[in-house]
Amino acid sequence: MSRTAEKKTVETVRKAIESAPERKFKETVEVSVNLRDVDLSVPKNRLDEEVILPKGRGKPIKICVFGSGEMAQKARTADLVIQPQEIESYAGDKKKAKKLARTFDFFIAEAPLMPMIGKRLGVVFGPRGKMPRPVPPGSDPTAQINSMRSTVRVRSRDKRTFHAPIGTRDMPPEDLAENLDFLMRRVLGKLERGRFNIQSAWVKTTMGPAVRYL
Repeated sequence: MSRTAEKKTVETVRKAIESAPERKFKETVEVSVNLRDVDLSVPKNRLDEEVILPKGRGKPIKICVFGSGEMAQKARTADLVIQPQEIESYAGDKKKAKKLARTFDFFIAEAPLMPMIGKRLGVVFGPRGKMPRPVPPGSDPTAQINSMRSTVRVRSRDKRTFHAPIGTRDMPPEDLAENLDFLMRRVLGKLERGRFNIQSAWVKTTMGPAVRYL
């Protein structure tokens, strides 16, 4: 993007932060996008992207790995490793499975475990966009885990309006603006008519007022 666009983005982010009262918790800063002229009843027109933010998320992102043996050993940087024999304890307890899906931001699984996870946990993970990303058995998922800690999921589903986090309120406005511009470039690149498919976009903190970006 041009220097003018970047400056405008920084000003938008700064205004969103300054207009929001201080809260007692670390607020997320997010972009809210309203689409137009996109038939979201057709699944292929829906957005479902994972974007690695250049300046990170600004908060800890929790990663869970489903793996056995060698891969379980290599996944030491994950926040939780679930062995194959433990999957049934989650599958047989829907409350426990929902808590797992809610607690962790992203999941990785050895590819051979995916059919079992899909069958036993798909009903909980699928609708929440939490199905694991498959990796080859015995592989080292460290690099993937590290990149996921800066990743956001952009999902429109069948709704005209969707939201995506771009960081946290305590991050420098310049970093948030860089994340925002990067994420929006990805979104525009996925829309058939680019900018013409966006009616408006707004930036806001978790509980603050929205400031127009596009």
